Amino acid sequence: MSQESSQKITFEEFLEFDDGTDFMYELEHGELIQMASESEINQRIASFLFSYFLQLGIPYYRLRMKSEIAVNSQRVGVRVPDLVIFSEELAAVMQGAKRSLVMLDMPAPELVVELVSPSQESRDYRYKRSEYAARGILEYWVVDAIAQKVTLFQWVEGFYDEFVFTDDMVINSPLLGELTLTAAQVLQG
Repeated sequence: MSQESSQKITFEEFLEFDDGTDFMYELEHGELIQMASESEINQRIASFLFSYFLQLGIPYYRLRMKSEIAVNSQRVGVRVPDLVIFSEELAAVMQGAKRSLVMLDMPAPELVVELVSPSQESRDYRYKRSEYAARGILEYWVVDAIAQKVTLFQWVEGFYDEFVFTDDMVINSPLLGELTLTAAQVLQG
């Protein structure tokens, strides 16, 4: 479960925030949200997808796990997706960065993958959807081991079109081209 603090902080304060722990936080509407530890299945799914994307020929330097992405909501916030594919341009901009934080003035990632955790469904399906669309992220995947589905959001003219994949349905990703990957394969990790 994530823990939310009652104190409001600015984006600039978030950039300097250090509570002396290794916890990761998202910044939502000025509130710090401590990220929950990942379940075993979510860790397996993230590792599986990372490996699969490497096998597709996506260079390792464009793949990130747990990078921070600045987003616009009521205030500037920060999301920490489970897996991200950078564009070549973004990978070049990030080279040598002291923190894996994609700022608003940087190119958007090409693809973001969120793995649903219990009680996080509304964040993953609703809030992040609009925030990632506003950033112009071409594809946004929500992998939901609880509901046994993979939802792919494709960015079209500023909004996401939604496609749901279950069981042995092959995931159709315009960004990644022809895949042979099924929802069942992803959900098994």
